[in-house]
Amino acid sequence: MENYSYEISKIPVIINFSHFCGKSGTDEYHLVFIPKEYGNFENQIKWVYTAYKETLKYIGLDEETSVFKRFYCSDLFNQAIYLKNKNLFNFSKCGLSYICQPPGPCGKVALWSYHIKDKLNKTKKKLKNNNFSFKRGNIIHNLTTGITYPEGKTVYEQTTGVLKKYNNFLLKNKMTLLNNVIRTWFFIQNIDLNYKEFVDARREFYAQNGLTKDTHFIASTGVEGKYFDSDVKVVMDAYSILGISKEQVEYLSAPEYLGPTYLYGVTFERGVAISYKDRKHIIISGTASINNKGEILYYGNITKQLERCLENVHALLKKANAKLSDISLLVVYIRDPSDYTIVKKKIREKFLNTPLIICYASVCRPGWLIEIECFATIPLSTSVFYC
Repeated sequence: MENYSYEISKIPVIINFSHFCGKSGTDEYHLVFIPKEYGNFENQIKWVYTAYKETLKYIGLDEETSVFKRFYCSDLFNQAIYLKNKNLFNFSKCGLSYICQPPGPCGKVALWSYHIKDKLNKTKKKLKNNNFSFKRGNIIHNLTTGITYPEGKTVYEQTTGVLKKYNNFLLKNKMTLLNNVIRTWFFIQNIDLNYKEFVDARREFYAQNGLTKDTHFIASTGVEGKYFDSDVKVVMDAYSILGISKEQVEYLSAPEYLGPTYLYGVTFERGVAISYKDRKHIIISGTASINNKGEILYYGNITKQLERCLENVHALLKKANAKLSDISLLVVYIRDPSDYTIVKKKIREKFLNTPLIICYASVCRPGWLIEIECFATIPLSTSVFYC
């Protein structure tokens, strides 16, 4: 795994990207773009667009290689008109996610873009409604974004409605929650107030569909987030794979550091690893300063909570034979904007050029000041698994 910082003269945008290339010759890139000067949204999105295009040119990538983009925004309701500008990003060629989570002091918008460049085979892509799929070999990857159910009056009803919508999509495409869903993100409006309703609805729906402590759950993040429509209390993005075998999927736990989530009434996996012929993808769920009894550690101390977060992340990565240096993308959620400077400083001491987004979003318990999710890739050599 290689991580880079890149600067473009007269474009005030922080640019970091990671690169992994396995024995098959397939390249993967995570790119992050964050404005570093104040400006209105129209100017900032143009800066980000220009930086994105110039960085692709520098790396030698075509925008066609993009499979996923997420925009972290400060005020989606008023910014949507600029985000949907057809003259900017090529929105028809990848999965597309928007969420209202302000990305740091200067940024009204930040971009995470994920690219796959296969030198031998052209990736077959398809976009239908809010699902983007791409096929590699016998495997179809699905990125389903912006799933909402505004008809529900409560968070419980909206969560259930969102999961039903997604489950219907899965069944129509010969998949199930139990066998094919790898990762979810739930963005919940006013999470301090609404988290319990969300947790109850998810737990009940999962149980009805075979997801229990005796089977497995799904890697996930559940944090504060708003959408275009103020009536939407819950937004879901999800990643599923059709054609993968059970042997390729490993659910990660580190019980000496953090216990199973069901011990305190929630239903998600701490992490998941997917093995392919020449690489292993490791997805770490939103991880906070918690011990193996489910207790919050270091109340009120952002530095200590950050250190414990990273300890927990490292423990989970080790279960997949990976290290912190194998991380290709970090997303950090902080509750208090005044903690941004110290959090960024401490993270950059350990991860000099790793693609990093720090955004303002409360975590599921008010006592948690910070949460970290990440993506890592390591080399693998096997003839058993699919590409």
